[in-house]
Amino acid sequence: MDECLYFTNRSVGEGQIMAWVYRKPCPKCKKAPMGKPVVKGKVKSRASEYVCPACGYTEQKTEHEESLNLEAQYTCPECGKHGESSAPYKRKKYKGVPSFVVECMHCQAPIPVTKKLKGIK
Repeated sequence: MDECLYFTNRSVGEGQIMAWVYRKPCPKCKKAPMGKPVVKGKVKSRASEYVCPACGYTEQKTEHEESLNLEAQYTCPECGKHGESSAPYKRKKYKGVPSFVVECMHCQAPIPVTKKLKGIK
């Protein structure tokens, strides 16, 4: 879990999806993975930047998150087959709800990974 920036395990209709995003290594020194800044021993959760703990290189949140990929293992709610897929780590609107949308590799059906407790309209 330490190497993941985002992780979720959800039920999607009749299917299930487990999705994660790995932390990106520092583009400058390539030694340590980038993370949110640590202030007084605690991670600053609403930080607007990512910092390398080894060299101190900083990168803005928006440009850092646009370069990441969401990876997923799922059971498709449409066809019922198991598969793996990836998508950009950027939320899109899916039926009015912000979600990461992964496409089934068998039937090309969209599988939404919504925020917790958000229902699709």
